[in-house]
This record gives sequence, C-alpha cells and structure tokens, in this order.
Amino acid sequence: MILSFKRLALATSAIALSSAPVWARDDVAHAGTQAAPDDDAVASGDGAAIVVTGVRGARARTVADSPVPIDVIGPQELQETGRTGLKDILGNIIPSLSMPALGGGGTSSSAKPISIRGLSGDYVLVLVNGKRRHTTSLINNLSRISGGSTPVDIDLLPTNAVGRVEVLRDGAAAQYGSDAISGVINFILDAAPEGGSFTTTAGSTYSHGAELAQQAISYGTRLGGDGGFIRFAVEGKYHDRGDPSGAIVADSVDLYPRLADGSRDPREATIDRNRAGNYGRTNRDYIVNGSYNAELPLSDKTTLYSFSTLSHRDVKDGRGQFNANNVNSLPELYPNGFLAKRRIRETDFQVTAGLRSTIRGLDVDISSSFGRDHVKLGAVDTLNPSLGPSSKTSFYMGTQISSLWANNIDFSRGFDVGFAEPLTLAFGIEHRLERFQNKAGEPDSYRDGGYIIPKGTSPFERLFGGQRPAASLVSFTGTTPADAFTLTRNNIAAYVDVGANVTKAWYVGLAARAEHYTDSSGDTISGKFSTRYEIVPGWAIRGGVNTGFRAPSLAQQGFSTSQNTGITINGDFVTQLVKFLAPNDPIAGYFGAKPLKPEKSLNFTAGTTFESGAFRLTVDAYQIRVDDRIVKTEILNSAEAKAILASPAVTAILAERGVPGISSAQFFINGVDTRTRGIDAVAEYSLRTDRLGDFRFSAAYSYNQTKILRVAPNPANLTNTILFGRQARSDITSATPRDKLVLNGEWTVGPVKTSLRLTRFGRYTEAGSSQTSTADDRTFSPKWVTDLDISAQVSRTINVAVGANNLFDVYPDPIGVVQANTGLGKYGLFAPFGLTGGFYYARIGVSF
Repeated sequence: MILSFKRLALATSAIALSSAPVWARDDVAHAGTQAAPDDDAVASGDGAAIVVTGVRGARARTVADSPVPIDVIGPQELQETGRTGLKDILGNIIPSLSMPALGGGGTSSSAKPISIRGLSGDYVLVLVNGKRRHTTSLINNLSRISGGSTPVDIDLLPTNAVGRVEVLRDGAAAQYGSDAISGVINFILDAAPEGGSFTTTAGSTYSHGAELAQQAISYGTRLGGDGGFIRFAVEGKYHDRGDPSGAIVADSVDLYPRLADGSRDPREATIDRNRAGNYGRTNRDYIVNGSYNAELPLSDKTTLYSFSTLSHRDVKDGRGQFNANNVNSLPELYPNGFLAKRRIRETDFQVTAGLRSTIRGLDVDISSSFGRDHVKLGAVDTLNPSLGPSSKTSFYMGTQISSLWANNIDFSRGFDVGFAEPLTLAFGIEHRLERFQNKAGEPDSYRDGGYIIPKGTSPFERLFGGQRPAASLVSFTGTTPADAFTLTRNNIAAYVDVGANVTKAWYVGLAARAEHYTDSSGDTISGKFSTRYEIVPGWAIRGGVNTGFRAPSLAQQGFSTSQNTGITINGDFVTQLVKFLAPNDPIAGYFGAKPLKPEKSLNFTAGTTFESGAFRLTVDAYQIRVDDRIVKTEILNSAEAKAILASPAVTAILAERGVPGISSAQFFINGVDTRTRGIDAVAEYSLRTDRLGDFRFSAAYSYNQTKILRVAPNPANLTNTILFGRQARSDITSATPRDKLVLNGEWTVGPVKTSLRLTRFGRYTEAGSSQTSTADDRTFSPKWVTDLDISAQVSRTINVAVGANNLFDVYPDPIGVVQANTGLGKYGLFAPFGLTGGFYYARIGVSF
C-alpha cells in the first residue's frame, strides 16, 4: 500500500490487555485475523510492535521482549524493496533467506526453491492469519539447491493484501507441527476496515529486457456492527523473460551440419551464437493474485471470521537449447534448431472460516481451512523426434494437484497460580487431510514412435541417417500412466502449551505435541522449552531447546517420472533418459530404497536483547541438527546401476510400463544427517530531528554453516555406485552464501522519503559433477548489491516513487572461458542476486 491509513491502522492496533480478544493474545497458529500494530511501529521496526507468533499468554509481547527471535515486517518495508513477488521481497529483507538465480531444470525454474538458514524451504512453516498454508504441487525434482522440496509458494499470495509479516527464527514443531524446523513465516492480512489504494509499477533491467508491469488494488468496508469488516485485494503482474546473459558459442563451433563438400553452412555467419536459452531470466509470467479478509462480530464474546486467497499463474519458460546439428532437431520442423519451452498453468486457492468465542471461561477458536494447488503442465516449441516430422510442437504433459484440509479446535485460559503474571494454559487438537495427484499427459508427450532418420543427401541426413532420435519430448517428458498416482493421508495431532512470567523478569514456556500419520510417517512427539530473563531493564538473555520433525511430503513419497536430463556441450543440450523412481517402487528397491520416514530435528538457541531509547540490538546463536534428512540420490549410471536396469527382472517391469531406453535411475532417500550452526544479529536505531527530518538505520547479519554428519551406506549389492556423492554433498554445505549482511538507511524529510539498502552476499561454491576432482568447482566471491527507492507524497492521496534494484549493475564473478562441458554459463547458476544485473522501476500509488 502506498499510504498507511494511519488513523484506521492505529484504531485496529490498540491491543490492550484488559480488552484484547483471544485471537490477538493467543498463539498465532490458532488465531483468526490479527489486528495490525501501529503502522509506524511496524514500518520502522520499533520494538514496541506487538507480535503474536511463537508465544501464548495474556501479556501482549513485543519484538524486544519475545522469548524467541522474531522479526516484524510492515507493508511499507515490503513495498520499498521495489520488488513485486514475496520470495524476492523477503529474500531482500531477511538475511537468512536465499534463493538461487536458477532453480534448476523442470518446474524448479518456474517456481524457484528457497533456502532458509541453509535449509530448504520445506523446513519453514508458512501460515496465513495463523492458519497452516497448503504446499505447492510443483516438486523441485531437478533443482540442486533444495532439491526435491515441495514448500509453500509464497509468490501466490497478493503482496498488497499483507498487513505485516512475522518471521519466527526458531524451531516450533511442538507448537505448530510438521515443517516448523527452521522457523515460521506468518503472513497477517491487512485488517484496515475502511479505505483503499491503487498502485501501478513498471520496470525493466538495464540491458536484458525482462519488462515488468504490475497493478494492485485493495479496498475495505465495514461489515455488520462494531468491529466487522471485509477487505479485498487484487494484484496482476506481467514479467517478461530477459535476454540471455550466458554462454556465447565460439565461431569455430558448428551449429549446423556440415555441407556435403565438408564446408560450413553459410548460416553459421548469421545465427545468434548466444545459445544459453535457459540462462538468466528464463520465464514469461502472468500472475493474478486475489484475497479477502473478513470478520463479523455476533456478540461481545463471539466473532465469525473468514479469509481466502485465489491465484492464477501462466508461465512460459525457456529450457533446453537444441542446435540444428542435434539429432533431435528434425530440419522439417526446426531447420535452425529450437529452444524448447515449458508451459505451466496454475490455479491456487485456500479458504478459511472460523469462530472465536468464550465458553465458561475458556477462549475457544474453531476453524476449518481448505487449500489446493492445481497445475497443468505443457510444452511448446518442442517435439517428440521419435514421431518424425509429423510430430506436434505443442503438448499436454500432465497435471499435478496438491490439497490440504485442516480443522482445528483450540482452547486457552489464564490461571492465577501465584506467579508475577497469570499462567496461560493452551491446548487443542488438529485434523489434516492431505492429498496429492499426479495425472498422465497425452501419449505423444512420452511415447516412442520408432522413427528412424532416413539416409539421404541432405547435410542432416548425411550426418544422422539410420539413427533413432530420442523417445518422448526433448528437454522434458510427459507423465506416463505408469507414473500417475494418487496418495492420501490423515493426520491427527494434539498439543499443550504452558507459559508464564514466573517473576516479573523471568518467563518460562513449555510445549508438547503428539501427531499420528496414517502413512509411513507414523507417530511423532515433539517438545519445546523457551525462557527469557531480563537482567536489568532493557537487557535480557533468552534461549531454549526444542525437538521437531518433518513428515515426508506425499509428492516425495509417490513422485515418479522419466526425465530427460543432461549437460551442455558446445552450446548444445545433450540428453540422457533418467528414471526418477518412487521410494517404494520395486525397481528402486533393487538399489536399496525404502519407504520414507520423518526427518527429526534437535534445535538449540541462545541469545541476548538490548534496548535503550531508540536503539535495539538482538543477537541469537543456534544449532539445528536434522537426522534422516530426505535427499535425492545421484543419477545412478554406473556399471552396477546399468546392470540392474538391464537385468531381466527390471527390464520386464520397465516393459510393462512402456518405458524403454532407461540408462540411469534416481530416487529419494533418508540419506544424511546434518548439523547447521549459525548466528543472527539485528540492530536498529531511529533519530528524529526538527530540521533534517527523520532517520532510521538498521543492520541485519546472518551466518550459517552446515556440516554433514552421516551419509546412508550403500546397499550390499552396490559396492562401487555412489548414492550421494561429492557434488550433492557440496550443494548442501556450500551452494548458498555462508553469510549475508543487509544495511538499510531511511531518510524522511517533508514529503520525500529515501531508502537505501546495501546487501553483501557471502561466498558460495558450485561444485562440478566429478566425484573425485575439484577441477570444475567454482567458488564465487562476495558481492555488494545496492538498492535505492525514492518516494514523494505529492498530494494527500498520491504518492510517486522511482528506484533501482542492483543500482550499480553488479554481476557474479565471470567464469572466464565458458565451461561449455559443465553448462555453468558465464556467471554460474546459483547467484543469490540474479544474473541479469540492474533493474529500474517507477511506481505510482493513489489512496481513496
């Protein structure tokens, strides 16, 4: 939102102890809609901002006196990043959150995976208004960073609907359940009961195109009697793909077959030799996100509430580049080669309804929430070369659907037991029904048509005559009926949470949670202890210990596909057909696969907080151990693996499924135990002057290091095949920046506000594919990236702004001579600040 609706927000943010409703006092995991704190407090990071995440109790707690580390991010700070998707926005604000420039192949390139505290996005729980959010159905099966993850896709939440974001940087599975290992992100929707705003943003990179246009509108009106409201928000975004910034194929390399006399094709002199079609910004995206947030008081004690989000995303994503001298580039269809493109049409929604009341002294919250992510996968500008020149160029590849139905009944009550403040007892039960469907695509997207390239006199026929091109689509493969599946499971959970200030200075909290899954996840029990002690006014120490878990997602348990993967050689994408197997697949069993079990965690945290006047400092150290972590195996193409795949038993299974030509395999395993240690530090200072205006300075630093403690041993029948090798280990320990520093300065004078952000991304390593040599490893040095946003309130209702992300057009270290045999491109793959340089934008906002 451009304007903050100060009077309205102040009215909704007065959380007084004597009158605060249960949803404002109690733990956010079981709340309905939260009232927003003072806009000024949130926007400035004031320690007085009320938080509701991570601790129960009648006492209204702030960022500064929370027993667990937590950050509050207001809508103004979200907007001033100049970014338009919540992944990019939070990656710019939260030091411990990182996202690679290229997520990898498959759907990972379209819905990029995130990493928090060095762990994948699967290990952070996402809430909206305190209710569990459903996960994406787009599994990151080809991503190297956070490979195999299926986290919540926060880009499908409308940014202009967010009233504030609370980021809990501590394990909280005992309070919230599965996934809350590295923390919790709670998006609290805007609850302003009146008024609206319209914002339009446009921008482009300095030199690579990638034009952006976004429109956003929100409006609220009162509903029923006092306290009732409904607020709507809609945003639409178009973001074009950028010009490739990757590998230029040398003039000496042939992109066309040689002519009959051995001379080069004349088109070599005119063709664009930048063949990194899947490098840089590869997507063309259309996204429309909408939401509503509503409350209706029925009496002084009872309130109905409901909120919902609805999104549609249409993605066209450039993938493998195939030159005209590739056996799969049939000249009848693609005489100059082609860039295969993936299509994703996604519809996502979640709706929640509930009732809050007080019954016989117990505060009660009853709610039900249903969410679904429906994705239709397709491919365009490609072909199935095994069908010959009659192949189509547009295909339906299958559908993936993930859904979650969650029901909660939560109770809480305060008891006076002689402590400095009442002890809060909270307890409740939860039921979840999860379902994942993987539906088959059209036969032409995966079948082998048996086409043989005829022998003839044309350059292509002279080069490839008599050969059979690849079966199925090139670059990606449709889902076969044998790979289609539907998995469903139920979960029942019960929790109890007790917390109180034993003395005025000393807080203690205890929580426990038991869960039962109806699949291989079985039963789990988690516990948490947290405490905070104020040594002197303004200075406190805090810490705790908690156990946690993450149940394997249904997608991880059942996902199976035949996928074309490969490497880039001389600018050409050379494929191999890999069978990705479900862990319970009999073929995977030959390689030692077993049904997946939950990942278990043990977290320790200890920190200190200091607050004096306008200055606040928090420093928190942590250790997260995750046992039985779910990872992808290597692509198993050793002699042993090929012998198994070629064995009569496996050949028969593959033949029944209509999957010929498989040369290697891959699957998920509970493969490693890891330990992540790190430290987060946040400092803030505000200064108000009569003549020079207002200043706010902040510094946030995050450091983490992950160590692999154990790797699952190879099964007895595999003595030389490596299940989890050097590159995969490096991707866990070194592929994301070791540290990140964010320095922010804001200066407001009259109607003009200037926001300057400097971000230092630490070093990271992209390991080569060799299991024994580090020759192809690339370690990228730290980089400083500068963002600038300047806005002016030109009238009571109109605000204009201009700005730039990556103001000085910083790129990662160039690799030098392009490593065409590794596919790394000019700047590698993992750069956390992108591969397309600076981006400039303009923004206009109108309130009404």
